[in-house]
Amino acid sequence: MSHKQNIHLVLFTILSSIVFIFSSSNCVSGLAQPYHALVAPITKDLKTSLFSITLNIHEKYVIDLGGPFLWYRCPKKYPTVPCASPACSSVKSYFSPLCPSLKGESRAHCKCVVTPVNPVTNKCSLAHLTNKDLSISWTNGSTPATSVAKFKKQYVSCAPQSLLNSLPVGVSGMAGLSRSLISVSSQFMSPKLKIKKQFSVCLPSTDSAPGVMFFGDGPFRMVPPTPADILSFLAYTPLVKKPKSADYYINLKGINVNNNKVVSLGVEGNGGVKLSTVVPYTTLSSPIYKPVFKAFVKATNGIPRAPRVKPFKYCLNTTNLGSTRVGYPVAPIDLVLANGGNWTIFGANSMKQVSDDVACLAFVDGGPKAKQPVVLGSFQIENNFLSFDLEKSRLGFSSSLFFIRTTCGNFNFKGEMWG
Repeated sequence: MSHKQNIHLVLFTILSSIVFIFSSSNCVSGLAQPYHALVAPITKDLKTSLFSITLNIHEKYVIDLGGPFLWYRCPKKYPTVPCASPACSSVKSYFSPLCPSLKGESRAHCKCVVTPVNPVTNKCSLAHLTNKDLSISWTNGSTPATSVAKFKKQYVSCAPQSLLNSLPVGVSGMAGLSRSLISVSSQFMSPKLKIKKQFSVCLPSTDSAPGVMFFGDGPFRMVPPTPADILSFLAYTPLVKKPKSADYYINLKGINVNNNKVVSLGVEGNGGVKLSTVVPYTTLSSPIYKPVFKAFVKATNGIPRAPRVKPFKYCLNTTNLGSTRVGYPVAPIDLVLANGGNWTIFGANSMKQVSDDVACLAFVDGGPKAKQPVVLGSFQIENNFLSFDLEKSRLGFSSSLFFIRTTCGNFNFKGEMWG
């Protein structure tokens, strides 16, 4: 972790600690609040390319858009949830096939068993559903407020220490943000507190400053030179539900490279794109990857090549390539959405810098039998502002924030005054 990031997080932790001690806010009490949104920092781990949200002042949880709940290593003694409870019933549909089947679940007075999964290692464990208090800062949309929301007895899952393998050092577990009724986002978006069913994610591209996550509605503002509401810059496309899946999908009609159509997936798009914060690079099934790869190679034919660097198949020498506001001057890649809009991926999100003078096309061939035709990975959404509006079932997306001269690291966590 860099010195600059340490300063940012120390200042935020001090502010949160003071707020935590003196705040009288409590979800159970239902006290009136002048704010209707929550905020937390997102940090990037460069070694794993995973992103963590900070809750309870100092606890870090890797964020997983498709995770059905928060899981962590429980203390030796912890409360359990009955099998017959509504919470247990709601999570049964997310039982992972990676875990062994349950036995004796129908016994009277049994304890609710869930299946926390580490999506990086694809390891699963049978564990108990339990309760945990969670706290997070309120926000006015421009900086953390001087009060903290305390969510008592939230539903979470226990998990063994082994499930933390391959996650960033020091994290407590994983925080699921899916449509599940007991995901972190669902439990934070409280009608009682007038928090809209909407959450927003802005992933940082470095570890020098944290990105930001909001729960609730805006306006949301970054520090100058772009103090306008970020939500005003978003385009929208419908969110798609798939049976027995907690993930978020959008319909993809096709893919263009350098403004030329290279892939067509039909008029409706058929939920072609899964959004992920745990897959580092966009993964395409082979029938989609090959024409995209071929078109990108043709469009960058005049740029000197460099040797391949795994897991990438195409790398360029960037010594004399130059740059633009949105990254290297390479062919843009458009995700053509079923509702008629385009999500354009520019050089900053298409080319991964792997050394001082080499950058690679950060799209991966998932093979001919890939489960999903397109999984949009975290690298492609870094420094993009995404808003998951669950009330209207739509996704707001900004494309690169570099266009409006800001980044995901520009939220004012330090609480400094500016005009």
